[in-house]
Amino acid sequence: MKDAETRLLQQLADKLAGLSADMLALESDLLDGSLPLHKNHLRSARNLTHYLALRRHDLRDLQANLAVLGLSSLGRSESHILSAIQTVYHVLRSLVRPEETKSGETPCLTESPVKFDEGSGLLSSNTAALLGRTPKGRKVRIMVTMPTEASTNYQLVRDLLRSGMDCMRINCAHDNPDVWLGMIRNLKLAEKEIGRSCRIEMDLAGPKLRTGPIEPGPAVLRCRPERDTFGRVIKPARIWLTSLLKQENSPQEKAPSLTVDEQFIAKLHQGDVVRFRDARDARRSLQVVRVERAGCWTVIRKTAYFVPGIELHAVPGNASHPIRKTSWTGRVGPIPRTSQKLLLKQGEILVVSRSTMPGKPARRDKAGHVTSPAQIGVTLPHFFDHAKDGQPVWFDDGKIGGLIRSVNRTSVRVEITQARIEGEYLGEGKGINLPATRIDTPALTEDDVKHLEFIAQHADLVGYSFVRTEDDVRQLIAHLRELKKESLGIVLKIETQAAFDNLPRIILAAMAMRAMGVMIARGDLAVECGYQRLAEIQEEILWICEAAHMPVIWATQVLESLARNGIPSRSEITDAAMGERAECVMLNKGPHVVEAVKALDDILRRMQDHHEKKRSMLRRLRVADCLPKLMTSYASSDLVPIDRGACPVQQLESNSG
Repeated sequence: MKDAETRLLQQLADKLAGLSADMLALESDLLDGSLPLHKNHLRSARNLTHYLALRRHDLRDLQANLAVLGLSSLGRSESHILSAIQTVYHVLRSLVRPEETKSGETPCLTESPVKFDEGSGLLSSNTAALLGRTPKGRKVRIMVTMPTEASTNYQLVRDLLRSGMDCMRINCAHDNPDVWLGMIRNLKLAEKEIGRSCRIEMDLAGPKLRTGPIEPGPAVLRCRPERDTFGRVIKPARIWLTSLLKQENSPQEKAPSLTVDEQFIAKLHQGDVVRFRDARDARRSLQVVRVERAGCWTVIRKTAYFVPGIELHAVPGNASHPIRKTSWTGRVGPIPRTSQKLLLKQGEILVVSRSTMPGKPARRDKAGHVTSPAQIGVTLPHFFDHAKDGQPVWFDDGKIGGLIRSVNRTSVRVEITQARIEGEYLGEGKGINLPATRIDTPALTEDDVKHLEFIAQHADLVGYSFVRTEDDVRQLIAHLRELKKESLGIVLKIETQAAFDNLPRIILAAMAMRAMGVMIARGDLAVECGYQRLAEIQEEILWICEAAHMPVIWATQVLESLARNGIPSRSEITDAAMGERAECVMLNKGPHVVEAVKALDDILRRMQDHHEKKRSMLRRLRVADCLPKLMTSYASSDLVPIDRGACPVQQLESNSG
């Protein structure tokens, strides 16, 4: 061997020895005995610190040199990193000093806590502890967020379970305990009917910063027919008329309803015509098409605007009827005020107020120029204490972006910098993200603590929203211990920049519990960290969690078009396939969520033969069958078992001999 080659091999070996020393040093610093680790996670905690020490270095040159030598470049060694370092180190030493190999005097690095073939086993064990047994024929679990109707629609829950749902997700930011209990009861019934178990995860709402209420708009109801491209009516608008005293909601959910005097309703028959002038003083008429016990259905073929007090004149459809020969009148009763949204355009100012007073839309002159800016309050007004000029603000999952331009004791002025040319509408209860603003508020709210009692009684997992630090994790664990529910699994939802920055410490704190995992909440995370960085960040989370042998839930907008509209996009199919690298994939609710579960089940089953985490599995390719047959074939039975006690070079020589 040439001297230059020998020097390179020695340098690589020395580099690996130095990395090993760094790993042990960081382990000593982080795992100093003060961390209360569960016994099942002791080795995983050590492996995590070793991996973090490795990733503090830029290893690209080292990887390139190892790859040229045909050795492992350490790119798929997260779950057993020190073992991988040791293996490559011993190969290099045997090449540099073969006499040491023959004499058995090769220097040995510190024993690895996780051997080469143990990392995947630890991850599988931890996944089972959190998410239950592996579903038949599929490694990756499927979690589904429940809509409100799941509390009363047993068939929906049963179909979801039959289609492949492995974990029911209930979001405690919505509905109430009675609705949640209905969902759980339906699941228990479905489990008995189908003979298939399903875990229950309940998400705490957390201290979500949201927009406050907006003052309602005018009391007006617009009804318009459906028209074709040429403006011809193809479907008249349906309006439900009901008695003011004994009013009943429209039998059809989307159909509008109007209340009218009881005597007026009582005289109406099929075929009658109701004439009126709408809010614009336009002449309009309704035709009665069906009369029911609680009211009657009418149709209108022109757009009309109804306001309270409009006078209605009914004309009998059959003028020859002996009793109903003359017309009669009535008036439209109260109409609920419409909900309003704030129209925001680029360059305009939004005043974010501490006040709980309802927000107001901007006032504009006839040319559309703003004369008084839009205003809105927030649910966590103490964020003002930390807001500074120039910091970014994002509204409604990043649809609207802005920069803080001034801060005072009562309000913050935000300049809108990102919105469509025609503007974006901002409603009440929409999320606000402040990536550069520190907000000191506990991750557990008073409502969360109350909901924990219900969750501890009925759920298998608790989703921890807006966790940011290891102290947040310890706070949740303390509450679970008070409830004597240390067996409850914890899912750490990584959805803020702070949570991502503190991820290793958050994971180590969660290792005090037996069952724990991480959810990559990609929606909020993309807004917090920037969409350009999302792909990079979710990769880092996957790597760190694999090093900790911690299961990952791949969440937000998976097959969203399919769940909502019944038709998937090509890009989201690819995104769903990427979920194979996690241990669970979460679907959000939608009218077609059952079809989405079936599609995801099929995608994951197909992809698991090609990928395991980020390792490509070289399954036989059908496309290769068109090539000429080879003279020899390869089978797994040709493999010679590896003696892990022997030097790798000696083992290779014995196998080849």
